[in-house]
Amino acid sequence: MNQEKIRVLVAKPGLDGHDRGAKVVARTLRDAGFEVIYTGIRQTPGMIAEAALQEDVDVVGLSILSGAHMTLCPKVVELLRAQGQDDVIVLVGGIVPDEDIPRLREAGVHGIFGPGASTREIADFIEQAVAQRDGQ
Repeated sequence: MNQEKIRVLVAKPGLDGHDRGAKVVARTLRDAGFEVIYTGIRQTPGMIAEAALQEDVDVVGLSILSGAHMTLCPKVVELLRAQGQDDVIVLVGGIVPDEDIPRLREAGVHGIFGPGASTREIADFIEQAVAQRDGQ
């Protein structure tokens, strides 16, 4: 049985230019067997949603250290949904205050990973979320 790889888009929305963490996560996910597309820094929500559509991804991972997560993350989710990508799982990694987590979840973010989250934790979350989405 040939199972397709999970496709993950990793993006740095907004003006945040600190991409070392995103690159580490992208490389680790690739090494764990995921197919990873890294869009680079300074992406707009529209660019991210369009890339997700063009690449037919299962997951969009947003890395944000700038503090703009409450503006950028909901906008990415909104644009994904507007393009009919209702089944795309959205994750956020970076600096997210605890009080913002419930509002991000309400906005459609599935997983939130702060400093100290292990790459294995992220990979396991993705595998479980995709399996659950696909009814496995």
